[in-house]
Amino acid sequence: GLNFIDLMVRQGNIDNPPKTPLVPGFECSGIVEALGDSVKGFEIGDRVMAFVNYNAWAEVVCTPVEFVYKIPDDMNFSEAAAFPMNFVTAYMMLFEVANLREGMSVLVHSAGGGVGQAVAQLCSTIPNVTVFGTASSFKHEAIKNSVTHLFDRNADYVQEVKRISTDGVDIVLDCLCGENTGKGLSLLKPLGTYILYGSSNMVTGETKSFFSFAKS
Repeated sequence: GLNFIDLMVRQGNIDNPPKTPLVPGFECSGIVEALGDSVKGFEIGDRVMAFVNYNAWAEVVCTPVEFVYKIPDDMNFSEAAAFPMNFVTAYMMLFEVANLREGMSVLVHSAGGGVGQAVAQLCSTIPNVTVFGTASSFKHEAIKNSVTHLFDRNADYVQEVKRISTDGVDIVLDCLCGENTGKGLSLLKPLGTYILYGSSNMVTGETKSFFSFAKS
């Protein structure tokens, strides 16, 4: 799998970057070739996806069994390699941190990205959840059916969200930082949950550092 964290590692935008040379990657899929002596629940030949601490792009990887999951029969290896990071991130934010419940509203930035699409799919498992999403306009056609209200990330979406939900939103999921943080906070309901889980503008160059985020 390829994730934004891989780009941040490559550019040195993380704490304690690894020493080179290294093999990048944090998630992968493949076939079990060997098992530890005490491993249970898996067999040689099982199709699996896994988290690893770097080295996911190697031909062979070794990782603790608690980070390995069997692939469903209707999922191929390419899909499985892109699944763990995005969906576990989305699940933890929605259900373990924000306590998503029926009737709540969510604003997710980069709705066309991996985590954004995972957020939309997981929100659909809870009745009457309204999803507001921002994304680049060229992605709208592909994701228009998964988000309740979709806005161009470069447009003034704040007024549109307020028009639809006058009280604001219950949950804001921000992977951008920069000026979008101020906009998100202005839309958050009292006692709502704001989660900053990334800073992709640092990588694209719109925001050069966390100091810019702090000033916003």
